[in-house]
Amino acid sequence: MKAEISVYGAREHNLKDIEVHIPRNQLVVLTGISGSGKSSLAFDTIYAEGQRRYVESLSSYARQFLGQAQKPDVDRIDGLSPAIAIDQKTTSRNPRSTVGTVTEIYDYLRLLYARVGTPHCPVCGKEIEQQTVDQITDAIMSRPEGTRLTLMAPLVRNRKGEHTRLLEKLQSQGFVRIRVDGEMMELDADLELESNKKHSIEVVVDRLVRRDGIENRLADSVETALELADDLVIVRFEEEGEEGGGRRVSEQIFSQKLACTDCEISLGELSPRMFSFNNPYGACPECTGLGERTHFAPEFIIGDPGLSIKGGAIDVTGFHFTDETSWSYCHVEALAEKYGFSLTVPWEDLSPKARDLILFGNGGEELVVDTSRTRYNKGRPYHTSWGGVIAILQRRYNETSLPEMKEQYLRYMRVTPCPVCKGAWLRAENR
Repeated sequence: MKAEISVYGAREHNLKDIEVHIPRNQLVVLTGISGSGKSSLAFDTIYAEGQRRYVESLSSYARQFLGQAQKPDVDRIDGLSPAIAIDQKTTSRNPRSTVGTVTEIYDYLRLLYARVGTPHCPVCGKEIEQQTVDQITDAIMSRPEGTRLTLMAPLVRNRKGEHTRLLEKLQSQGFVRIRVDGEMMELDADLELESNKKHSIEVVVDRLVRRDGIENRLADSVETALELADDLVIVRFEEEGEEGGGRRVSEQIFSQKLACTDCEISLGELSPRMFSFNNPYGACPECTGLGERTHFAPEFIIGDPGLSIKGGAIDVTGFHFTDETSWSYCHVEALAEKYGFSLTVPWEDLSPKARDLILFGNGGEELVVDTSRTRYNKGRPYHTSWGGVIAILQRRYNETSLPEMKEQYLRYMRVTPCPVCKGAWLRAENR
């Protein structure tokens, strides 16, 4: 692939036999006065030739629906790939509108990923796949002749409790063996588990030896295990060792779902909507598919760190910490009394704990607020908690519907990449 797009002898419209070299994989802007040939070069020459070459690469059957594209008046263009163009029109400043969505290329990419994509576990990265009963049976039958097979259904995985009802139910269904925390044991009425300890319980569905003719029994046992354990089955293999050595023991977990058996994470069937940041099924739940988060920043809320709280260090809409008769001042005064800091000390000299209490709240602990100086005087101490300047601002920002108020609050906010998707827009399992 060439490093640039080279245009030789372009004469389309008012272009005067020009030669130009445009670097690839960079943002290139064509500028000039009206009538200088910007659109003639970009759209009528480069884009038109890219589209023409793409159409010619299609089958004759497809070309009959697209029509014949005329070759632009140019000697030759080197290094050109299939091109797309966005109409010269005023587009909305919607952050959900991208080149991919405007040109609908994103729709085709979503369809491509849904049809040929290979899902991986979002935690460990392991490739995961669905398996039918027949596929599981074939995988088990691929083991050497004479391999001992134990099919188990995992019913409890690292959960505390005695699980008495489960054990009684398994007994009533006719099962006689279980494996508890890796130890095989008989399923009888005397079995008791420690209630304060985490347990893993697998019920033994069948035990058999690999040989020809067991396919039907094996498939029935696999199906039974899958029904018991929500589409999971554990198979324990005991194979003969080499030269008369001991048996080699291994285990494998099979799943009928798109699920990572190590991390216990299940994925839905791949569909185009899973790859759309404009759809709740695909968008990151933290940033709703925007890839960034707008939040109140302490550095914008603290106007002058050299001032005290009472002196006006925090001067934001809706808070009047310089007025001793205000509702907000009474709350931070009670906060200072309870946690032992002063409202007259410069903000930069306050301890980190005091700053966090003012900005982020006291975690719901009770405050006794004296409202006698305010016009909201309740006539008695007021019992409440302090949510913090940032939390209160966020609530007010979410509740207001006035554009001018939104604009006021935006002065104290900053935009940062989403901490969950890291700017990728999509859910972890869809990336």
